[in-house]
This record gives sequence, structure tokens and C-alpha cells, in this order.
Amino acid sequence: MKKFPLFAAAALFLSATVPAVPAVAQSETFEAYLDEVAAKARAEGVSDATVRAIFSGMTPNNRVIELDQGNVSSGGNVNPDTGFAWMSSFINRHNTQSRIDGGVRTMRRVASLANEAEQQYGVPAEIIVAIWGHETAYGAMKGSFDLPRSLATLAWEGRRRDLFERELIDVLKIADSGIARSTLVGSWAGAFGNPQFLPSVYLRLAVDGDGDGVRDIWNSDADTLHSIANYFRDSGWRTGQPWGVRAYVPNSVDRDTIVNDVVSPVCPRVHERHSKWMTVREWRELGVEPRGNIGDDVMASLFEPDGPAYPGYLLTQNYRVILEYNCSNYYAMSVGLLADEIAR
Repeated sequence: MKKFPLFAAAALFLSATVPAVPAVAQSETFEAYLDEVAAKARAEGVSDATVRAIFSGMTPNNRVIELDQGNVSSGGNVNPDTGFAWMSSFINRHNTQSRIDGGVRTMRRVASLANEAEQQYGVPAEIIVAIWGHETAYGAMKGSFDLPRSLATLAWEGRRRDLFERELIDVLKIADSGIARSTLVGSWAGAFGNPQFLPSVYLRLAVDGDGDGVRDIWNSDADTLHSIANYFRDSGWRTGQPWGVRAYVPNSVDRDTIVNDVVSPVCPRVHERHSKWMTVREWRELGVEPRGNIGDDVMASLFEPDGPAYPGYLLTQNYRVILEYNCSNYYAMSVGLLADEIAR
């Protein structure tokens, strides 16, 4: 099954320019489109009662359209050496002392649950908590948009109909399972709960961590931690490897010889900034020295986000797993570095 990146914090990284008006609104009314979706949802087993309850009186949310059509970048001044916004500036804005302290407090509060999830899924507790911190400030900011209305608006708008129509039908399935409509609130882009899952991700990967029969990623610490860990395990997290480590990179390294010529089928603009993959032992032979605990046989890619004169990192496969959550180097680096701070 095709997986889509989560949309929590996605507004920070969306950059496509889109038309100034809804793509389909001129030829198809919102009501007519909802009728089409209702038929598809019923065909997939959603009860007529749920469809009627959710869609009755629904109107498009113009604020959601404005946000989706916004031309938003990662922010900050562009680094002339890389052509991208400064990573160091982004990290300083997002990994604040307040967020770090919040992560430390949260880790202490949920230590037994987080360690239980780590043992079961093989994902470090600090990574799980760091995701929670970045997505919703440890549950403090989960969003207030009505999910069915937001998803219906985004699907009707048409720019990414294939994605959002699927999510709309899946949120109907969640409502049909007994989750109250009042609970179905979240980000404008359709993500919800502590980990900001999309509906399709919730249906596939959310976990009842406390055994009460409900996959409550809104209120349950156990369900939140287990669900995030399950997502990471499903995405290929390799137990025992770090996400990456800081590395000393001497000027003698010829960057032209370590360029990665492989084009990634997913988020190529993100992956093109990383070098080719070599073992840590091979990096050491070039003079690149890891500043953290990482095995010599681990495959790693060199990433110098702000250029050769600034900190470099050896990234592992687990960094790519973080990218599965949100396909942005800014996001993945900030999560990894926040996790390191929480674990200190």
C-alpha cells in the first residue's frame, strides 16, 4: 500500500504554487461532490447513518483552501552556498530550550510506557517522544479544524484529490467505528491526534497500547507512544543504529567524488542533498570521523546541510525513516537532534 508523508507541520514545507481558485469548483458543486464521495463510502462499508450525520449541512472551509493555496517555504534567509534556507537557523527556531525541556519532562512522565514501546518495536524512546514534541508540542497543540470538513474541502478543491478523497473516506470509516465527531479535529491538512496521523495511517497503524479496546491517539499516552513506534517499525527502523551522528569532515574530502548519482523515487529534492552511501569504515578512510557511537559496518550518507564550513552528519537508514514521517531535511534533522537532547 502506498504511504503518504504525514501532514503535521506540513504547512512549513509546502512550496508549490497553485491556482488562485478551487480547481473544480466552477464545474462541480460541493454538494454534488459530496454525493459522489458518499456513494463511494457506502460501497466500502460505511453506514448510511454515518454518511448522513457527517455530510449533512457541510459547506467548504474557505480558510482551508487559503492555507492549501499558500506559497509557504521552510523560512529564513537562503544560504548562498547551498541554495537552501539555513538549517542552523531552522533548528534554533524549532528546537528551543522550551521544547527540549518539555521533552525531558515528558520522557520522565511517560518513561515506563516509552521504554515498553521501545522494547516492543525497537524504536528508541527519545525518538518517539521527539516526534510527539515536534508534531503537537507533546499534546498541547493538536489542531482545531473539523477533519471531515477540511478533508472534504481539500478533495473538492481538486489539487490533490486522489490523496484527500481517500483520507475523507477513511475519516468516515473512523467515525463509523464509534469515534465521536467532536473528537475528529486536527490540522487543516487532515492530520490529528498527538502524533498527527492521517486517517489512512490511523486505520493501518494506530495501536491500542493500553488495552482498553480503543486506539485513542488523542488522550492516551500509551496509544500515542505505541502508534508512533509502530509507524517507525513499519517504515523500516533498524534497531541498534542511530539516526545519524555529527561528523568531522576535513577539507581534503573531494565532494565531487561522493556525489549521489541515484535519483530517489520519493522526495528527490530532499535526498539529492545527501552524498552516496558508504560504510562508516570507508568514511573513516577518507578522514571523516564520526563524533558519536556508530558501527564501522553501518552504511551512512554524508550530509552537510549548511555547507562544508559548517557541521556535517553521517546519516543512516533510520534518518530516511524519519523522512517517511515528513519528507523534509529540516524536519528530520530537527527531530533527530531533539531526540539527542532529550536523551542526554
